[in-house]
Amino acid sequence: MGITGTIHILASHTSVGAAILFAILARKAYKEDRTDLYEYMRKYGMFLLIFSYVIGSITGPGIWYTATAASPRGISALIHNFVWVWATEWVFFVVEVVGVFVLVYSIGKIDRKVHLKITYLFALASVSTLFLIIGIISFMMWPGNDMWFTTGSASDAFFGSNTFPHLIVRFGFMVAMSAVIGFIIAGVLKDEDLKKELARKLSVIGFVGGAIVMFGFVWYIQTLPQNAWDQFHAVLWDGEKTTRIILVLLIAAYFLFAFFFPKGLKLPVTVGMLFLIGIIGVWPGEKMRESMRKPYVAGTYIYSNQIIARDIPGKGIKAEVPAVEEHGILKVHPFVPKQLKTITDENKVQTGELIAKLACSNCHSIEKGAKYRSLPDLFIARGMTDKENIKNYLEVVYSGAFSYMPTMRLPDSETDALATWLETQTK
Repeated sequence: MGITGTIHILASHTSVGAAILFAILARKAYKEDRTDLYEYMRKYGMFLLIFSYVIGSITGPGIWYTATAASPRGISALIHNFVWVWATEWVFFVVEVVGVFVLVYSIGKIDRKVHLKITYLFALASVSTLFLIIGIISFMMWPGNDMWFTTGSASDAFFGSNTFPHLIVRFGFMVAMSAVIGFIIAGVLKDEDLKKELARKLSVIGFVGGAIVMFGFVWYIQTLPQNAWDQFHAVLWDGEKTTRIILVLLIAAYFLFAFFFPKGLKLPVTVGMLFLIGIIGVWPGEKMRESMRKPYVAGTYIYSNQIIARDIPGKGIKAEVPAVEEHGILKVHPFVPKQLKTITDENKVQTGELIAKLACSNCHSIEKGAKYRSLPDLFIARGMTDKENIKNYLEVVYSGAFSYMPTMRLPDSETDALATWLETQTK
């Protein structure tokens, strides 16, 4: 899912930034009679067709497929709240797809003024898709406003304190990405004067995009709910800030390099920077954004383990936590084998492992030595390798001591089974 998401974000974010860049270049070409810019736009457009509208269109559904497998209720929440918003976004996306084909294949073949108007329409459709999608995925962090819990209205879900700062961050990154991709196309131009001119203009555009990202990010973190802020500040940022700072300085240096040494924009350099931004920029950044939602996966009412955490009267949704606390997750969960619904001395370790899978595995690897927040390794690191110490720590978790962990007290029998299994994994 991470690989698919990183590729899709690079592709889709490039398309929006490039749409705005197309409008800028087309206007300049029309006003100044610059046919050489049309040739650059054609090359850029062909790259865009393959990178953004073929690869991006394939990986987009790939994200939703993998996300649905990992978190079916999270995706269901988005569909049930935003089905018509999503439908509207697809209308704009169709305009984008048709628009990019028209732009690329009609350059020099239709009236320039008409072509310019098409670039404006393309840019408007691209920004509109961005706006609609951001409203949807911002809901995953924090629902629009408190009225949504009562009304269930899509507009109450869409417009919230987190939506617009998130939009600004994404928009700035898209503008910067249009420059990064633009360097790839400029780097293969044979006209050195045009290459120099475009490299400098793109550098300025890249810096503007980066400044917008910085402003949006500062705003964005101030709108985080408490659980997300705790996760960001205490867990994620402390481990990522050095990499983030180095990346920002590296990208800034790249833009300066392109401005002062445009001849250095060779294909290995420009393509290498694209991959570098994807690997140490987009991937960790998106992982951070996804992790900050914990313990929720959508709307601050669905826990990452798919348990409904609270009532939503506007949607007719009832919390499942009380039933889990009273009867146990083994009894409540619909896919538990009949022979494991009741804990016995013979199946205690097996049911403990199953409880870990149901309650913990959406955020933690349950294998010892695994890379991502291994559950056994967390207890080993804290020196808790016997059952009683493990049970005592689970009680701390149940009490809500960690805002990014679900507040859901399992029955004593299930807590004992979980601790029994963890004891076997920490030895």
